[in-house]
Amino acid sequence: MIYIFLANGFEETEALVPLDILRRAKIEVKTVGIGGNTIVGSHGISVNCDTVNKDLSFVNLDGIILPGGLPGATNLEADKTVQEAIDYCSQNNLLISAICAAPQILGHKGLLNGKNAVCFPGFEKELKGAKICDQKVVRDGNIITAWGAGAAFEFGFEILGYLTDTETAEKMQESMKY
Repeated sequence: MIYIFLANGFEETEALVPLDILRRAKIEVKTVGIGGNTIVGSHGISVNCDTVNKDLSFVNLDGIILPGGLPGATNLEADKTVQEAIDYCSQNNLLISAICAAPQILGHKGLLNGKNAVCFPGFEKELKGAKICDQKVVRDGNIITAWGAGAAFEFGFEILGYLTDTETAEKMQESMKY
């Protein structure tokens, strides 16, 4: 099970493109609303989430996706359940993926220390101890980070490759005519 955490002000593309890619690949994914079932993105698009943060269990959790956007990433960082999910994934070497402004959450927790990472330009100083890369998407161990909305497809395919294999991700790219 993969959880995509959505908080008011999230960047819609960064959440919905990876969600679509993973569901096409038959990966079990749930959107998790922070504070409610209907969450409004940074461009006014409302998403009805599969579940809410207060109802989560980490049983069968394989990883998490943290979309960026502001104030979405800030709202994610302030949520206790999101923090617990990050800690659980870190302690169990499960997927932790973040895009745009959201990698700062990982930086603030010290999870990027010595790791290759990327974020939306201007947030680099928040990635404490990270080796900042000049790539759209960076995978270092169980952590995947990405630039922003323009890298949402690459981010989604990288997550799919992590959860399955490179061949599956490449086949999905071909089937979507990416």
